[in-house]
Amino acid sequence: MKRGLETVHSELQSCQGTTFIRTLVNGVKTMSGVGILSVPYALAEVGWSGLILLLLMTVVCWHTELLLSNCMNAHPFIRTYSHIGKFAFGYKGKVLVSLFLYLELYLVAIEFLILEDDNLNKLFPNMSFKVGNLKIQGKCGFTLLAALVFLPTTWLNSLGLLAYISVSGVLASVILVLCVLWVGAADGVGFHERGKFLKWSGIPTALSFYAFCYCGHVIFPTLLPSTRDKKQFCKVLVSCFVLCTVNYASMAIIGYLMYGYTVKSPVTLNLPIRKVSSKIAIYTTMINPLTKYAIMISPIAMAIEGRFQHHKSKFINIFIRTLLVISTVGVAISVPFFGYLISLTGAFLSVTASLLLPCICYLKISKRYCEFGLQWLVIISILVAGSLVAVLGTYASLREIIDHM
Repeated sequence: MKRGLETVHSELQSCQGTTFIRTLVNGVKTMSGVGILSVPYALAEVGWSGLILLLLMTVVCWHTELLLSNCMNAHPFIRTYSHIGKFAFGYKGKVLVSLFLYLELYLVAIEFLILEDDNLNKLFPNMSFKVGNLKIQGKCGFTLLAALVFLPTTWLNSLGLLAYISVSGVLASVILVLCVLWVGAADGVGFHERGKFLKWSGIPTALSFYAFCYCGHVIFPTLLPSTRDKKQFCKVLVSCFVLCTVNYASMAIIGYLMYGYTVKSPVTLNLPIRKVSSKIAIYTTMINPLTKYAIMISPIAMAIEGRFQHHKSKFINIFIRTLLVISTVGVAISVPFFGYLISLTGAFLSVTASLLLPCICYLKISKRYCEFGLQWLVIISILVAGSLVAVLGTYASLREIIDHM
């Protein structure tokens, strides 16, 4: 566990600037991901009150980020999320935190494959591939094709180039919202759906999706040491969350007004394929997985490679990373449900990493678990609410996955 997340964090951090603007860009880049494709579906699950829940999740995740930054300041050696776990609960704490973070990265990598598969299948329906005497139908073939494209990026010795390229994810998120808006305003879809204000049964699912959208806690602790003026970090956090929330809320409102309860996850599956704006949206969507898949897989691969450090070789590294890619392909083909997998990731892993663990670690490190006051009440409220979302959201997403298998 000594390698992996720490190595990738330091490598990505070396690519990050120290000014307010560059730190802000890296923060927004961290939270600008595929979650934006599912926010209309999340809003449809719970109704218009989901916008209030989105704002609530924004404030809660911002607060837990501040708790993590306070933990970072507790000791000079703390530079990553895993270090926080170790400082709070020793080696077992580090292993537990790392396990949740690795699982989250692994599932996100799988979701990237499913996303590519869904979009390619929409662009080229009923397409099949023939390898020798074996005929591979549609979505399964696209999953394999996407994996073959992603595979060489996982063999790179340095992620520096991908870290720079992945900044395009920020621009891609904005372009995606504008394209979906254009489809509704100019391509004949319109904004005619009204929907309901509240569906109680959809609250755990919606909160699971929103937690996934704000699951940047694994990277944000590394931005603090790289910030030139540590006093500005709070402003960076506020700016990141405001910008991302505006983007998420815009996509949620536009998609829900366009398609109502029929909106899909990802929303690109609803778009009329013959329109230029739709094709731009779909192709833009496919850029993000290409630049980030290796960044998700590399920490896991490095942790495994650390076990073979006495037999270190390029061949072993490539072999381990190839096996990891093959394993993600197997899961993506077996569970090809983008929305339900995001909901599961958000409920079980993102809620734990973004809400529960920051609160628990902060209480342990600060030794304030017996100091009753407003902050203690807020933290306990987050722990109780987060636990409920984790349990109910995980149950709901697993039930949906099983029902659709």
